Order: sequence, then structure tokens, then C-alpha cells
Amino acid sequence: TQGAQEAASEMLPLLLLLLWAGALAWEQRFRLEGPELLTVQEGLCVLLPCRLPPIYSLRYIYYGYWFLEGADVPVATNDPHEEVQEETRGRFHLLWDLSSKNCSLRIRDARRRDTAVYFFQLKQKWPNFGYTSYVSSKLSVCVLALTHRPSISIPGTLESGCSRTLNCSVPWACEQGTPPIFSWMSAAPTSLGPRTTQSSVLTITPRPQDHSTNLTCQVTFPGVGVTMERTIQLNVSYAPQKVTVSIFQGNSTALKILQNTSSLPVLEGQALRLLCDADGNPPAHLSWFRGFPALNATLISNTGVLELSQVGSAEEGGFTCRAQHPLGSLQISLSLFVQWKPEGGVSGVLGAVWGAGTTALVFLCVGFIFRVKTRRKKAAQPVQNMDDMNPVMVSGSRGHQHQFQRGIVSDHPAEADPVSGDEQELHYAFLRFHKVQLQEPEVTNTEYSEIKIRK
Repeated sequence: TQGAQEAASEMLPLLLLLLWAGALAWEQRFRLEGPELLTVQEGLCVLLPCRLPPIYSLRYIYYGYWFLEGADVPVATNDPHEEVQEETRGRFHLLWDLSSKNCSLRIRDARRRDTAVYFFQLKQKWPNFGYTSYVSSKLSVCVLALTHRPSISIPGTLESGCSRTLNCSVPWACEQGTPPIFSWMSAAPTSLGPRTTQSSVLTITPRPQDHSTNLTCQVTFPGVGVTMERTIQLNVSYAPQKVTVSIFQGNSTALKILQNTSSLPVLEGQALRLLCDADGNPPAHLSWFRGFPALNATLISNTGVLELSQVGSAEEGGFTCRAQHPLGSLQISLSLFVQWKPEGGVSGVLGAVWGAGTTALVFLCVGFIFRVKTRRKKAAQPVQNMDDMNPVMVSGSRGHQHQFQRGIVSDHPAEADPVSGDEQELHYAFLRFHKVQLQEPEVTNTEYSEIKIRK
């Protein structure tokens, strides 16, 4: 009918418009250039490259969207009317530039759970009608554990007492990420210097005792809560602080340490080994000199070891060990005294003297006993005058006792008993000891002890 024809004619433009709009909403595919799999370590940044397909007109509005496969909410977009995922907000950025056809995605502070498959979608919107969609190929991202460690650089050589600047850097960290936190740990005196997002400066003034100690730079990435560190041992150059001498005498393994100038007694003929040591870094050059430094000492050993196979009078005197170092030298001196061994002749004389003295002492004791006994008998019996110097001992029978009182003289002297056949005889012994004079070993001399016996 005529009414139906009129209705159809009115709907035809609308159908054409719907067909046209539907055509504009069709999706077109394009392929991303570059690898299909990207890897990144946690806490770092990664760029997903993307280049826009050819666009026929710049008179329309274009929006870009990056999606996680299987999600309806984008992880990044330049559409102000579109929300993004909470997990990726602030970390995923769309690098949008129509003039250069750039549609790349940058991920900073990468996390392990960011491992996924992503794709890009371009929407070309027509005013009042709809849009044309361009969907890219898929791209996989794999986030690995962080294995990079910071680097520590030391310009020049560390010298005791001199300040040096150390630098701890993480050049592999991205500048767009959350700035890392640097921490230093050291026993040496230090002070912090300026820092950047990728480095930190430390000023150190090492001491001799800081040699071989640890210095650690620790870097924490707060975006992911990961901490990495590097530890080095300080190599501090310093002059010798002390020199010691280890002494080995004869076959003995006993060790004596000398830290100051001192005297060293050594037995004549004994072997002597002196080992000198110093604590500088790098090691000092050690040498031995005969004499003392102030007396123009003579070099006798170009090492720290001095061996004397047989010590005699020629070795008596001063010895100096010198530790020479580019940063300063140190030395230690000692005086060697030779103790002489006693000769065999002198020992024989001393033995004879001791023997004679012992014998004389025995005779002296015997004579003293006889003298006491004789005097007691003389007090009880009359004394007979003798022409010679020997007194007469009057003895009686063993069973007869003589009694007397002190201070009372008898008017009638007692009758003398007959002298027995075993008449006891008293001898006086005069002992004369001469002081022994020790002579030089080369001179042989004999000393005599004189014993005189008179009857």
C-alpha cells in the first residue's frame, strides 16, 4: 500500500545510517613490531613498544588503551573518561604521541604479579556516530627476581689519614622508577655526600686498623620492597706501626718478641736466628744492619731474617732491623751480649777447692771434738808439764769417774792412774785457705790448699 511504501522510504535512510555506523565499529587488526616476550627484573622498568597503524584522517578523536588479557578495565589509557586498574595506577604509563605514531607502554617498579599477556587497542571516534577500533597483536611480559647488585667505585688508593670519595651506583635502575634508598655500613669514619636517583657518594677517612675491614653499600627499592647490597674489603695503605723481632736460640723453638730496644744475652757458640716483621701495607721492605742507626750501620741482610750459626765475640754489639715503606719507615734495635762458657781448667780448680774445703772442714770438726774432750779431762786431773808443745791426756778406767768442784783447788792432788797402753794423743790442725783467683782460659795455673799438722 501507499502507507507502507511511505514508511519504508522513511526508514531507509535510518537503515543506511545504522549500516554505516556498524561499519565504523568494526575492528581491524595490526601487528606490534619487536619480540613477543619481554623480561624484566622486579623493581625495574620495562617498555612495551607499539607503533600506530596508518590513520587516514587527523580530524577525528583517537584514544589508546592497554589491556591485560581477559580484563575489561584497561591498565593504562589516555581517555580521561576511562578508569584504570588500581594495581597498575601510577606504574603503567601510555606514551601517546600521534605525530610520531607512538603508543608504547612503560611499566616502572615492576612486580612479580605483573607477569601477564597484554595488547593495545586504538579507537577512532567519529562525531555523533561511533568509532573504528584497531587491536594489536599480543605481547607477553615476564617479571623475574632482582639479581643486579650495586657497584662501588674507589678513585685512586686509600691511604691512612687521607679522605677519599666512594661512589655506590645502580646504573641498571630506571630513572622513572621510585628513587631507591642508599645505606652505607663501615667501621671507618665516614660522611655522606650528594646523591642522585642512581648513585650515592660517601667520603671516607680510613685508619690503619680499617685495612681489610668490610664496607657495604645497601640499596632498597621501596616500590617493591626489595633490597640488594654489595660488600668490599678496604685496602688501606699505611706505614709500619710497629716492628717486632722473633728470637730463636739454639735448637729451642721458644719465641721471644721484642718491641722495644733491649739487650739480648746469648751463650757463646750458640746458634741464633732473628726474624723481623712489620705490619705496614703494602708490606715494608725489611733489612738488617750491623750497629745502630746513628752510627752509620752496615747492611748485613737484605731480608727480614738474620741467622748467626755460631755466636762469638765478633758478633757482640748492636743490630738494627729497618722496615722501609713509601709512607714512612720504622726500625728496632737490640744489643747482643755474649756469655762465655766456663773452661775445663777453671772447673777443675773449683772442684779441687771445694774438695779441699770439705776435707778441711771434717778435720776441723774432729779436732774440735777432741779438744773439748781433752779440756774436760784436764779439769779433773793434774796437768803434767811436757817439754814439747803437746799436752798429755790423762785417762782412767772407763768405770772410774773424777769429781771436782769449780773454784776449789785440792791441797792433795789425786794420784794419777797408770796410763793405758792405748794412750790417746791430741793433735792440733791448723787449716789455711787461700782465695782462688780465676785466671784467663789461656793461662793454666794450679792453686794449693795447705794443711799443717803438728804433734
